[in-house]
Amino acid sequence: MLESLKSRIPVASLGLVLFATIGGILAFWQKVPCRFGGAWNYGDQQFARLCYTDIYPLYFGRGMVDGKVPYLEHEMEYPVGIGMFMHFVAELVRPLADHPAGRAVLFFDVTVIVMAVCLIIGTLAMSFLAGPARRWDAVWYAISPAVVLTAYINWDLLVGAIVLVGLVAWARGQQVVAGVLLGLAIATKFYPVVLLGPLLVLTIRTGKWRALGVTAGAAAAAWLAVNLPIMLTDFKGWARFYEFSAERGVDWGSIWFYFTRKAWPVLGDPESLDTIGIVSLAVLCLAIAVLVLTAPRRPRFMQVCFLVVAAFMLTNKVWSPQYVLWLVPFAVLARPRWPALAVWMATEIWYFVAIWRYLLAQQTDSPLAVQGISEDLYFTAVGGRALAVVLLMALVVWDILRPASDIVRRDGVDDPSGGVFAGAPDRFLLRVRPRSQTPDLVPKNT
Repeated sequence: MLESLKSRIPVASLGLVLFATIGGILAFWQKVPCRFGGAWNYGDQQFARLCYTDIYPLYFGRGMVDGKVPYLEHEMEYPVGIGMFMHFVAELVRPLADHPAGRAVLFFDVTVIVMAVCLIIGTLAMSFLAGPARRWDAVWYAISPAVVLTAYINWDLLVGAIVLVGLVAWARGQQVVAGVLLGLAIATKFYPVVLLGPLLVLTIRTGKWRALGVTAGAAAAAWLAVNLPIMLTDFKGWARFYEFSAERGVDWGSIWFYFTRKAWPVLGDPESLDTIGIVSLAVLCLAIAVLVLTAPRRPRFMQVCFLVVAAFMLTNKVWSPQYVLWLVPFAVLARPRWPALAVWMATEIWYFVAIWRYLLAQQTDSPLAVQGISEDLYFTAVGGRALAVVLLMALVVWDILRPASDIVRRDGVDDPSGGVFAGAPDRFLLRVRPRSQTPDLVPKNT
């Protein structure tokens, strides 16, 4: 029986579950000074101890403590998926403690357990997307320092698990399941919507329109199924997330934050910033599309996903520390070479420390403020992280333009996560040189 179980469950999967479990435990340990020390109730202490989380304060700040229903009875600046998940957990812990502070701690604990399970699920899904020969690449998601430090700041691991499992469904040719999960992910946190871009441009190149149509249709149906009940009940409450996203100005972490403070104050106008951000993202996405449609060999799905998600983060008005969780799976799957990944992770760790030390310095009435850092030093973290992501993008572009340098495609592998794109011949190309000089565009091995 044991031998049969081993044959069905790869040893790598068991090892990755262990690593992800350790990663989840370490992430909880990182929050221990706040979880048991009461530092969440004091801004200076949670910044000094680097253990801030959104989960605990939002239990009070979004009506969970009073049992209010998000969107209908209390304002909520998150998509419906997160808001209803928060409400479910809040109601689950309500009978377990009499004091609001005790219920808030339990709300954090239960949320952490769910996020830890999501980390395990996401790690296993990522190992499948990496392909049989590279399953251990998922260790970067299971236990890398940047993931451990940011795992329990917000609910990003939840959407990460949904996205990665959805991509596994796509890789296995299950377009309806992939679309449903992608729609649920977009209903939980809006950034996965950009993944429709890679699907579109690779479909243009391969002509796999039916698969795209089924996936997009299922995604739209799933998104509506989650959102429509709230929209019909209280449209204003439902729309608050989208209004908040449009109205908010630049915030910490974004490269625009530097410009508003140091170089280009006009960006402080939300309307100007929205225009600049959208135009910047559109230009980068257009460049990525041209790259995909002119590359000598069809890029891998994860390479294009990484470029688009990275472009979205670089041009966004906000770049919170936990957004690294969005990018780690795509960065590793796009280019699993440890030196560049390690450099990027180092900049993410520095940013994690810098943001809390910078916010600590803003607590001018606290004796701990002297432990904070200056704005200029904080901006070294902002710039360093952005430059590291740009470097990773450049390296992925190099692999796309020089397919022989792509480590994933060695030994005849085409695209482990590509689904219908894997091994597909080209149906449309933008030719930038004479046909006689164009290398063979159809992979010999799939």
